[in-house]
Amino acid sequence: MKFGGSSIDAPNKIVLPRESLSITGYAMVDQLLKDRGIAVRYSLTEGQFNAPAESAVVDGLSAGLGAALPKDYTDFLKEHNGGEGFIRDSYIIFFKAEELADFNREYEVEKYAPDILLFASNGGGEGYGFDTEDPAMPIVRIPFIGMNRQSAETIARELSDLFSRLAD
Repeated sequence: MKFGGSSIDAPNKIVLPRESLSITGYAMVDQLLKDRGIAVRYSLTEGQFNAPAESAVVDGLSAGLGAALPKDYTDFLKEHNGGEGFIRDSYIIFFKAEELADFNREYEVEKYAPDILLFASNGGGEGYGFDTEDPAMPIVRIPFIGMNRQSAETIARELSDLFSRLAD
């Protein structure tokens, strides 16, 4: 069903043509959808997301990683178990749920940037992660080379905000 250039593809889900929205409009629409209890749909301008992660894997992540994960991120994994591509001009690689612990261990994140939990990379030397020390768990960008907690830059409040900022 079409609605003003948008389409409704399932109950309580609206797919918007995000490439036509300004960054401010993109963020406002995401917030409006969340406020009304409508699921946010994430999209890449090029590339693809993986098939959904198994619910049991996602539900066990927090215990396995030692940190409660934001609901919007666990919902994302239940729709898209990682994937990679462009959000406008910004490249991003989302790690699979089953790979989160391995990536964080291999990058020695706990040693160099305690309380940061990586979940993605830009494929060019920087990672995206949650600051688990902050109760709001904002998303930070952190370099892989010279990684330390002080180099983590807060760039988004939540996953939809990260998509908005990368689309800028």
